[in-house]
Amino acid sequence: MNSDPSRDTSGGEWWRDAVVYNIYPRSWRDTNGDGHGDLSGVVERLDHLAWLGVDAIWLNPIMPSPNRDWGYDIADYTAVHPDLGTLADLDLLVEAAGQRRIRLVLDLVPSHTSDEHPWFRAARSDRGSPFREYYVWRTPGTDGAPPNNWLGYFGQPAWTLDERTGEYYLHTFLPQQPKLNWWSSRVAEEFERILRFWFDRGISGMRIDALQTLVHDRTLRPNPAAGDRDTPLERRLGQRFLRSGAQPETHGFIRGWRRIADSYTPPRLLFGETWVPSVDDLAPYYGDGSDELGLAWNLPFLGCDFTARSLRAVVERTVAALPPSAWPAWAMSTHDGEGRAATRWCHGDPAAARCALLLLLTLRGTPILYYGDEIGMTDAVDTPGSGRRDTAETAAPRDRSRTPMQWAPGPGAGFTSSPRPWLPVPGADAPTVVEQRAAPGSVLSFCRDLITIRRRHHELVSGAMRFVPAPEGVLAWERGDGDFLAVVNLGPAPAVVTRDTADGEVLIGTDRHRDHQTLTDQVSLAPYEGLLIRLTRRPAADSDRSRESGRAS
Repeated sequence: MNSDPSRDTSGGEWWRDAVVYNIYPRSWRDTNGDGHGDLSGVVERLDHLAWLGVDAIWLNPIMPSPNRDWGYDIADYTAVHPDLGTLADLDLLVEAAGQRRIRLVLDLVPSHTSDEHPWFRAARSDRGSPFREYYVWRTPGTDGAPPNNWLGYFGQPAWTLDERTGEYYLHTFLPQQPKLNWWSSRVAEEFERILRFWFDRGISGMRIDALQTLVHDRTLRPNPAAGDRDTPLERRLGQRFLRSGAQPETHGFIRGWRRIADSYTPPRLLFGETWVPSVDDLAPYYGDGSDELGLAWNLPFLGCDFTARSLRAVVERTVAALPPSAWPAWAMSTHDGEGRAATRWCHGDPAAARCALLLLLTLRGTPILYYGDEIGMTDAVDTPGSGRRDTAETAAPRDRSRTPMQWAPGPGAGFTSSPRPWLPVPGADAPTVVEQRAAPGSVLSFCRDLITIRRRHHELVSGAMRFVPAPEGVLAWERGDGDFLAVVNLGPAPAVVTRDTADGEVLIGTDRHRDHQTLTDQVSLAPYEGLLIRLTRRPAADSDRSRESGRAS
């Protein structure tokens, strides 16, 4: 077993300083020509991530699975899917990443298993099986009806009748994903063992899937109707998932996991997928800021409009709602239904994509890049006969944001030599790493240079942050003690931000021709243009002019 490479880097809550890079392993790099990405492909492309400036990699599920939900239906929690490699390959990845000072975070799915997991196979073999308590079973009503009105996240009833044993079992997602019963102490003990297995192997943290579904209401009370403040999915299905999840006992389990994570040196990260409608619902998953999650998924930020008003409101509400010692996480793209920011926010416009990256990488908190964000990779177009793999009934096909990484022009896009990749590769006009590395004005060059600047200036990582006044459509915020100013024009018209207390130098602009410009009292911005400015305070005698609307000070 390999030693933990993260022990050679700085201790403490390392994720506060990190840029995290999310990889969907099947779509990253295929090294054996079978059309599926693999762990050897992650090793092969580590130098790209080191060059980019990434501090940690988060891999979507790598554990054995029949792939009814593409890895989120786990059949073995302490092994690697054969399509992706072996435990030895994972050990090699941990070691190779550690040599580049890059940590590795895995996806863990504690809410449910695959129906092919040995636990469930044993549970459904006999009502007297000791594994029966690992899952949630109920006898049918007098009319054969399910126990209550609960729906799953894919819109189907949350109960399936097991003909073999004559009882319903609960599932929050597909019927092939039976829900684990966290009211059983044996389930909790299993996952403590699973966490230690991976942490002992050198894994630096876990992203915990569907955390809000972990614990269900023990008495199976019905879910209420959805209201205006609930998630879009809940409103679409007409039901708020109040009793089928989101129970207060969840926090006790998180605190137990945190004690395990903190027993390692350096501490292991717990990053929760907290799929909740508001940051007020998100904040409790941090506990007191140090005893539950280290990072939590911010769905309200991911789902907001790409406008100055919407983004500022979500960021300010997040900062206000979280405990003082908690640390926010920011992501703009995802492997799930929300898809890629370059499509959802930027509509394929590289200038807008650079603005989105400037926002993501200069907010106070941990930025999470999804593979391809650094080149402005867009969602694929879902067309008939395109080889769709995602069979779940979701509002938007998830395949569109899981297509192969675009490494180079040509057949296979540098992803695979197979004529049949697991998902279609992009067309000839898609952006690629090879082309953008050679272009100083590209999205990739901008992303890499911005990460480099972020790393050089601790104020951009751990410094204070506050929004400052700006014209309509413009977002402006200071980092540190007024040391840096970031401005982004997300409106359709040119804008001017006026200042009377500081001059500055442009450290980086989304239009690279503006790099190193000296600015005085006015910052002019074209539509979808952003600047990161290092400020120099003027003497008080030079700051005697009063400004009208649009004044930022």
